Amino acid sequence: MLDDIVTWVTDVVDALGYLGVAFLVALENVFPPIPSEVVLPLAGFVAGRGDADVVGMILAATAGSVVGAWVLYGVSAGIGPMRLRAFIVRFGRWFSVREHHLDRAEEWFDRRADAAVLIGRCVPLIRSVVSVPAGFRHMSPVRFTVLTAIGSAMWNTALIAAGAVLGERWERVGDIVGLFQGAVVLAIGGVLGWFVWRRFVRPRLAAAGDLPPVDHEG
Repeated sequence: MLDDIVTWVTDVVDALGYLGVAFLVALENVFPPIPSEVVLPLAGFVAGRGDADVVGMILAATAGSVVGAWVLYGVSAGIGPMRLRAFIVRFGRWFSVREHHLDRAEEWFDRRADAAVLIGRCVPLIRSVVSVPAGFRHMSPVRFTVLTAIGSAMWNTALIAAGAVLGERWERVGDIVGLFQGAVVLAIGGVLGWFVWRRFVRPRLAAAGDLPPVDHEG
């Protein structure tokens, strides 16, 4: 399937140039199976061989990033924090998530919203997802757009420039991004493991007398 996607991406970039890159990057934000580590280095390769301009490719990719991010932002803003809170109140107990956990998450994002969006746009797997809490919290549209554009431009510049420099070997960029992505997966896995231990495993062990009692307000 990945080979088919790469072939299709190549055809779109070759046929549509800047517009194709903007379209693919926007689509990649809402349809993860289209990997940016394919689209962007390929755009750099096309520019490097003289069929386009590197700066033009970066601008096109960044425009696509902003459009795609706004799709997720808009959907999340439409759902809104009230519906999310109602869901947590009704079903959160099945996930050991309480309303005060949501309060803390919202407070955390509100304090670090700018950094979360700016840095998140440069991190695999998180690049698109960061638009969701921004939409839920109705982050200022202007701030969201500016920070998304800056963070996306940094990511796009790195991958497009790498593709232009590597030329025919542009696919090697994906290997490097894959290593980075693997580290992110491990980090996320560690956080999830900690959450499962704290919310499920440890309370049961404590209830059985195998561990000291747990402060459930923590």
